Amino acid sequence: MKSLFDDAIASQYQNDPLAMRVYTSQLLGQSKDLVLHGGGNTSVKIEGTLYVKGSGWNLDTIEKGGFSPVDLNTLIEMAARESLSDTQMVKEQRDAMSDQSFPNPSIEAILHAIIPFTYVDHTHADAVVTLSNTPHGKALLQTLYGENMLLIDYVMPGFELAKYIHTVTRAIEWETLEGIILLNHGVFTFDNDAKVAYEKMIAIVTAAEAYLEKHVTLPCNDCKGNTDPSIVAHLAHEVGELRGCDIFPIVLDSARVKLLSIYPNLDTLIKRGELTPEHVIRIKPFPAIIDGDITAGIAQFSHDYQNYFNTYSHENHICLDLAPRYAILRGIGAVALGKDEKEAQIIADIVCHTITAILSAEQLGGWKSLTLEQMFEMEYWELEQAKLKK
Repeated sequence: MKSLFDDAIASQYQNDPLAMRVYTSQLLGQSKDLVLHGGGNTSVKIEGTLYVKGSGWNLDTIEKGGFSPVDLNTLIEMAARESLSDTQMVKEQRDAMSDQSFPNPSIEAILHAIIPFTYVDHTHADAVVTLSNTPHGKALLQTLYGENMLLIDYVMPGFELAKYIHTVTRAIEWETLEGIILLNHGVFTFDNDAKVAYEKMIAIVTAAEAYLEKHVTLPCNDCKGNTDPSIVAHLAHEVGELRGCDIFPIVLDSARVKLLSIYPNLDTLIKRGELTPEHVIRIKPFPAIIDGDITAGIAQFSHDYQNYFNTYSHENHICLDLAPRYAILRGIGAVALGKDEKEAQIIADIVCHTITAILSAEQLGGWKSLTLEQMFEMEYWELEQAKLKK
C-alpha cells in the first residue's frame, strides 16, 4: 500500500489541525482495502476538545462539519466507569458536545479520547484483519509486528472496548507503541503529527499485504456478471416477497466468488464470522446458499436465521426480517440483494472483500472470525434496536 500523503498539499493545513484531520481522513477513505461504506473513524484533539468522526459520514468525503466536537475530559471520565449502556453513552457524548448542530459522535469516541495523542486513525484494514481471522492469527501478528504492537482480543465496540483498553494500558508506555490491532476488527494508529499517524497505518497494512502476497495465491478478481438472468430474476423475486420490497440484484461471478461457491465446507465456512463486526448490519451473519432450488434455498436461510435469533435473543429483542442480503449459488457465484441500487452496491463491495479474506485465510489454516453469538450482539446492538422500537 502506497502513502498518498502530499507534503505540498498538506503544507496549507499546517496551522489548521482540523483541516489537516480532514485531509488525512480523506486519504484513508480513498482505499476500500482500509474502510468500506462508513467504516473506520478518525479524530483530532484541539484545546480540550475531541473532534471525532460523526455518525453518517464516510471518511473519503468527510469535511470539517463531519467532526463532532466533544469535551475531552468528559470522555476520559466515562472510560473509568464500571458500566455504561450504549444508549446512555450516546446521550452523554451528545450532551458533552459544544455545538449540538453536529452529528452524534462515533461510538468509539471514548477510545479516541483515552489515546494520548493529537491524531488517532482507525481502519478495518482487510489485510491485517484477514491475518487475525485465522486460527493462529494472534501469534502470527505478534511475530509480524513485534512487541511494539498492542494486540487486543475481540471486545464489543463502544464502551466495553474503550474500558478494556483503558484498563490494559495503565502500565504501558504509549510512546513505545506503533499501533493497536483489535483482533477480528481493525487497526488504530496515532501520533501528534498527522502524517506520521497516517503513514504508520500504511506501513502496518503494507506488512500484512506483503505476508499475504508471499503465502497466498488467489485467482484474478474480474467480475463479468454472466450468470443466467432468469436465475437472478427468480432469486430477486423470492427475496422481495420475503422482505416486502422490490430487490435490486448485482451478480458477482468472478473467479474468486466461483471458487468459494464450490468449497465442500461452504455451509459451515460462511457462518464463521464477517471480515469486521459492523459488516453484519449490512449483510447479515451469513448468506443464503442456493443449490439448484431457489425456493428451498431461501426457505432454508429463513429457517436458519430464525434459529439464530431464537438462540441468542432475549425477550426485549425485535427480530429483523428473514430475508438474506446476498446468496451464494453453488458452482456459479453470488448475488447481492439490496432494496435499491445503492444498498446492493454496498452489499456487493462488502461481499467481494469478505470472499477475498475468506479464501486467503483458508490458505493460512482456516477462516475463523466472530462466533454467531458475537455477530448477534453486533447485529442486535441496543442502539439499532432502539431505532426499531421508535
